Amino acid sequence: MAYDVSRIRSEFPSLESGWAHFDGPGGTQTPRAVGDAVASVLTGPLSNRGTIGESEERAEAAVHGFRLAMADLVNGHPRGIVHGRSATQLTYDFSRHLSREWGPGDEVVVTRLDHDANIRPWVHAAERAGARVRWVDFDPATGELSTDAVTAALSDRTRLVAVTAASNLIGTMPDIPAIAAAVHDAEALLFVDGVHYSAHELPDVAALGADFFTCSPYKFLGPHCGVLVARPELLDTISPDKLLPATNVVPERFEFGTLPYELLAGVTAAVDVLASLDPETTDAASSRRDRLAASYGALREHESALLERLEAGIATLPGATTWSRAARRTPTLLATFDGHAASELTTALASRQVLAPSSNFYALEASRHLGLGDAGGLRMGLAPYTDADDVDRLLEGLADALG
Repeated sequence: MAYDVSRIRSEFPSLESGWAHFDGPGGTQTPRAVGDAVASVLTGPLSNRGTIGESEERAEAAVHGFRLAMADLVNGHPRGIVHGRSATQLTYDFSRHLSREWGPGDEVVVTRLDHDANIRPWVHAAERAGARVRWVDFDPATGELSTDAVTAALSDRTRLVAVTAASNLIGTMPDIPAIAAAVHDAEALLFVDGVHYSAHELPDVAALGADFFTCSPYKFLGPHCGVLVARPELLDTISPDKLLPATNVVPERFEFGTLPYELLAGVTAAVDVLASLDPETTDAASSRRDRLAASYGALREHESALLERLEAGIATLPGATTWSRAARRTPTLLATFDGHAASELTTALASRQVLAPSSNFYALEASRHLGLGDAGGLRMGLAPYTDADDVDRLLEGLADALG
């Protein structure tokens, strides 16, 4: 595998600012190709979708290109790709769609490892339906969410289980295929938050066993929007409220109003950039999915080396506690330092043009379960453009701030 981080960094105009970005879990920097794709669609002939004239055809092409690109990324079907403003919005939408069939005595399972976007919509939906919410804890000592813990929460009244494929706070990647098997044995649906996962692991919704899978392109080099993935035949069974003249075909019946064609083109460009991270797989005969697999493999190797460097450096700092401890996890670290508020360290690092935010990052239940309250900790997340110099600048800044 080949991974030329210098070449990759040259594709990101924002990096010319001199800042080292460790805020990737909250949203990555944008490559030039994505900005160009957005601008091209938005400033060229453009109107509502159709087949009459260039402006309609360009809108139609943007939609179809987006569905094909996302299907390649997640190994799904284009008719199972639903666009939304954000993963949060899509989860709320589908919590309302699905909970219409729930009633008193039904149960929904959520975990304390999750981002609140995969907790609160289900809690609210259960409350409206009179259903019961069952909570699954992770082990704060190891950061692990065990399959057994999820299985123990299942019953013959379980309707849906919501779980993250990767914690945006501490990086833990639960065994989703094993959880899916248990959930399906209970004849329930599995809703997987893949937002953080998709930035570091190539998704395969079929292999994961997810009935629903959400992700956010702006976490993997794209524009600000969300995507929900499901089998077309499953989407066919769900009837949302919609405008009477609006189409009833899947997936369009879940996408309300005119789509942002320029953003869809940006998502397609982002997927293509991801597929080009390993230039040794640019053979035109290779499928985009194959190129994505090779590039994600090269990315994993690159990020693993940087993570090892980062963890070794943090281990030498006074009063450091690293909360990212699971055996399988993304290259995202949450740390606290005795005697220093995380926000104080964020400010100190910013003075050196190093961006490493501090918060609970909407993983409020996880932060509280770790004993960190609402303040959370200092989160350091790697991205495709992170290099060794960035890591060294971060560690030097922390060493100076800690005295």
